[in-house]
Amino acid sequence: MTFVLRRKAARVACFDPGGRILMIRAVDPADASKPPWWELPGGGIDPGETPEQTCLRELREEAGMAEAAMGPCIWTQRAQFRFGGWDFDQTERIHVAHSDGSTELDTKLEALEALAFRGMRWWEVEELLANDEPTVPPRLREFLAPIAAGDYPDPPIDISPPTPHL
Repeated sequence: MTFVLRRKAARVACFDPGGRILMIRAVDPADASKPPWWELPGGGIDPGETPEQTCLRELREEAGMAEAAMGPCIWTQRAQFRFGGWDFDQTERIHVAHSDGSTELDTKLEALEALAFRGMRWWEVEELLANDEPTVPPRLREFLAPIAAGDYPDPPIDISPPTPHL
């Protein structure tokens, strides 16, 4: 019997004033056979925390961002994956946010994140859409263009992958 970490999580599609989106480069430190990927900042929702608060905390911890203007939840997904030797089954709320692009504060990565993260980058949306490296969420490219244009769905769209990823 395998232990599965079931949790609620939040991610954030954060844009700078030029319309670029922030992505974090990651690898699985427990499985060198997996290719690197680009992911939206995010993580588990702490007790008593809202998804919006989680997004702001994760931007601070993972990207060194002091502040961002949070927008609505645009997507949801159920993500089932193996990372760092752990099996995860999480439901995610993915919000949109806007910032001035400043990431000058020190990050505060957890140990597994410190092993996994290989930097971050502000991507031009067209460039990210043309890139073929894996992303988290896996269907990000499929749904990103309307969000980048300011067209937010209401209610949020379920972008769950058809099968487990990463």
